[in-house]
Amino acid sequence: MTQQPFVLYAVEAGVATLTLNDGARMNPLGDDLLAELVDAIDRVREDRLVRAVVLTAQGRAFCAGADLSHYMQRLHTPQEGCSLGQYVGKLMNEHANPVVVGLRELPVPVVCAINGVAAGGGFGLALAGDMVIAARSAYFYLPFFPALGVVPDMGASWVMPRAMSRARTLGLALTGHKLPAQKAADWGLIWDCVDDEQLQPQAMRIALQLSELPCHAILEARALFAAAETNTLEQQLDLECARQEELIDGESFAEGVRAFTERRKPVFTGR
Repeated sequence: MTQQPFVLYAVEAGVATLTLNDGARMNPLGDDLLAELVDAIDRVREDRLVRAVVLTAQGRAFCAGADLSHYMQRLHTPQEGCSLGQYVGKLMNEHANPVVVGLRELPVPVVCAINGVAAGGGFGLALAGDMVIAARSAYFYLPFFPALGVVPDMGASWVMPRAMSRARTLGLALTGHKLPAQKAADWGLIWDCVDDEQLQPQAMRIALQLSELPCHAILEARALFAAAETNTLEQQLDLECARQEELIDGESFAEGVRAFTERRKPVFTGR
């Protein structure tokens, strides 16, 4: 019997939907799921007809984080020449970290639709999109320090303090308090919190809107705002000037001006 895929891949109207598909186990980040997610991201990168991505999950959880049941098995039956820590490090280097980097470097916008709890590494995965929306019943949970004595991973320690302050990040990490979706939106960690039944339709609406952007817009936006985190005002002004000089001579700006003068919506083509 053929094993069901751990990640479903579907494309509609230029939007690729990647769905974590191990819902019965709350979509833990095991070797197979992560490997398939890497493959799905590569597939998006190679398909020039895809102009936006939605990342979501089946079941009552978005992602429960590490596959601790598998780790327990390895604790009881250690592999020769490889500690559990070394095994996890290899898993992170070969699959988990490439997933986060891959999502953040895709040439198209990524919308993460969080349908349930995002815990542990699933928290970091949930934050890997350009825009994140969550169902009202969803919540975010960092068990690393209080429950396991390890550090947050999958990029959570990088994203969280930049999005909502060091104080709130440290408090959540040390206490293990659950962060409800609405509070995550109020604190600026995610874009929006919506009623559960509206999550998937709203995610698709956002993705379709983003799919109409000029093909380079998401790459420019990521680079501009990343630079702003370390630049002085003067450096950022110089960067803005340099990018405008180049982009204003491009086809997207010309189409935007034509559309404005013709009182129509601009149509940007290509990727």
